[in-house]
Amino acid sequence: MQETIEKVEVALENAGVEFPESYVEDLAAAYIRRNLNDDELDELITRVKVAYDRAHVEAGEAVGTVAAQSVGEPGTQMTMRTFHYAGVVELNVTLGLPRLIEIVDARKKISTPTMDIYFEEDKRQDEEFVKTIANKIAKSTLNDVLDYFDLNYAEMKVEAVLDKSKIEAKRLNYNEVIQKIQKTFKKAEIKDDKLIVEPPKQSIRELRLLADKVRDLQISGIKGIGRVIIRKDAEWVIHTEGSNLGDILAMEGIDKVRTTTNDIHEIETVLGIEAARQAIIDETQNTLENQGLSVDVRHIMLVADMMTSEGVVKSIGRHGISGEKSSVLARAAFEETGKHLLRASIRGEVDHLTGIIENIIIGQPIPLGTGSVGVKMANKNE
Repeated sequence: MQETIEKVEVALENAGVEFPESYVEDLAAAYIRRNLNDDELDELITRVKVAYDRAHVEAGEAVGTVAAQSVGEPGTQMTMRTFHYAGVVELNVTLGLPRLIEIVDARKKISTPTMDIYFEEDKRQDEEFVKTIANKIAKSTLNDVLDYFDLNYAEMKVEAVLDKSKIEAKRLNYNEVIQKIQKTFKKAEIKDDKLIVEPPKQSIRELRLLADKVRDLQISGIKGIGRVIIRKDAEWVIHTEGSNLGDILAMEGIDKVRTTTNDIHEIETVLGIEAARQAIIDETQNTLENQGLSVDVRHIMLVADMMTSEGVVKSIGRHGISGEKSSVLARAAFEETGKHLLRASIRGEVDHLTGIIENIIIGQPIPLGTGSVGVKMANKNE
C-alpha cells in the first residue's frame, strides 16, 4: 500500500495537483481495487481535481447564512426533550434540541455531564483492575459500607457498625476508611468495627444533624463524579455520571487518547482550544445523528471555528459572537435593539456599514456575490 501511495504522490506532483492526505490514500486504494494502469490513474486524478475544485466555496459566497440555515432547519424537526444514553439504560444524558442549545450557548454548567473512560491496551480486558478504578472514581459514602446504624437518644450518641465485606467488595482499604472517619470526627471511638460518635451539643437536633453527617461522609470518589456504570463489549469501558477530565487522565492505566467528556469547557481547560473546537464538532454531529438528521460537517466546522476563533469558547448569542459585532446596527438587529442603539448614541459610535446585516437595514447592496465586486470606469487618457 505504501508503494502505491508513493506512486500516486509522484503522479500528483507531475500533474501539479495538491490533495489532502485522505484523498491520496483513497486514490491509492482505488488504484489497487480497480487494477488501473498509469494513464488511467492520470485520468482519475484529472477528474477528481475537477470535482475537488467545484466543491470549493466561491468568493463572495454567504457561508455564514448557508451554515445557519443548514443547522437551523433540521433543528426545527428535533424532539424537544430526550434523555437516554445509547446502550446504557441506567444513564440519563441530554440529547436532541436541549443538547444542541447547550452546545451553541457554550453553557459553563451543562445539565448532564458524562464521561466515557477507556483503558490502555494491557488493561482493557482486566476486569479486576477496571472494577478497582471504577470504585476509586465513583462516589461512595459511609452509609454504603455500614452493617448497622442507630441513634441512641438515651445516651445521646450515634452508633454504627462497619461491614468489612462491603468495604472489600468496593475494593476500598479498611484502614483508609478508618482514617477518614477519625479525620472528620475527631472524638469518634472505633473498636472492633463499632463506631461511636457524640454530638458537640447534647440536643436531639444536633444528634440528628450528626447522624446525617456520619452517613453522608464520602470515603472514596473523585470530585464531580457520582455514579459509574461498567460495560463490556469488545473491551471494558466505564461510563460516569458527572465529569472530571483532569483527575481521570492523571490516573494510571487510563487511555488518554480515547477517554472523553461531553463538557466542552472542561476539554478547553484540560486539553486546549483546538480540542474544544473538535469537541463542539463531534458533539453537534452526534446530537444531530441521534435524531436521524444529516448536516454537512463543513457547516458545523464553521460554527465551531467562529465559537473558538479568539482562543476561548464563546457562545453564539447576545453574550458572545452576535453581541460583540463591531457594527451597531448588526448588534441591534439581533437582540436588545433599544439598548444597543442607546449605548451607541451615548458613546458616539460610528457604523462603517461593512457587513451584510447593516446594509440590508439601510437598503444598500450587500457585500456578497455581485455586490462584492466594484465597477470602475477607465480613463481614456491613461
